[in-house]
Amino acid sequence: MKLLRFVADNQRPAAGLLTQAGVVPVAEINARTGTRLPDDLLAIIQSGAVSQLRVPDRAEAIPLDRVRPVLPYDTPPKIWCIGLNYKSHAEDIQAVQPEEPGSFMKPASCLFQPGTEIVLPPPDVSGDVDAEGELGVVIGRSCRFVPAEHVRDVIFGYTTTLDLTALDVLRKNPRYLTRAKSIDTFFSFGPVIVTADEIGDVDALEVVTEHNDGVCSRDFVRNMRHRPFELVRFHSEFMTLEPGDLISTGCPKGARIKAGDRVRARIDGIGTLGAGVRQGRRQPRY
Repeated sequence: MKLLRFVADNQRPAAGLLTQAGVVPVAEINARTGTRLPDDLLAIIQSGAVSQLRVPDRAEAIPLDRVRPVLPYDTPPKIWCIGLNYKSHAEDIQAVQPEEPGSFMKPASCLFQPGTEIVLPPPDVSGDVDAEGELGVVIGRSCRFVPAEHVRDVIFGYTTTLDLTALDVLRKNPRYLTRAKSIDTFFSFGPVIVTADEIGDVDALEVVTEHNDGVCSRDFVRNMRHRPFELVRFHSEFMTLEPGDLISTGCPKGARIKAGDRVRARIDGIGTLGAGVRQGRRQPRY
């Protein structure tokens, strides 16, 4: 099942299922089946009611050319990201892969809408930014101390993410990682979330970062130092994971970007997430 949040005909954002015919809104499913599913993807994940989602007979789908995908939800409960999870990325920035997951958190304030623009910070803040296409894991239930054999039970699904880094800020001091990762428009996810039952072998997924007209990097999930199931188990050792939490699992290599570029994360079977790039300027706001 492929879920997304979208805007159609200038109406408010709505939740729906992506089908070959287009997008079937949750409101349409409720009207035809008598269900009372929330018209909100995060609420659906939190409710555990995804099993009630199905495309009924004669359901009306909105054609894709009338649909503008937006973030699946605006404020994820937590955003965890994993650094240096591929050897190629560590080599690219001349760093050593950590023995344990190199995890850090990002604030929701750094999110940007799929298909819009990454706004580069003023050059005096950062002049060396890379964009990294990654696989995102979406947590489906509240959990803690999850045994390895039960990790599948707590994963709702998978999505694509774009994670950005101010590399020059990071070079000043590795302790500046959160600062280097939290600039406005330095993260996005979606627009589609694919439920876990649709992905037979997560390790076989190939994560691709495309930059302008070419491929910047590509590698398979099986080559991660810490693969998705282990990342969920590991982080549940330290805190309660909540429905809708994201774990962005790392990039093979980031694309150095500048104003006018295009960058895209692509994972066949999951989806694509793209953005343009423009230069921002200092605009004080009080």
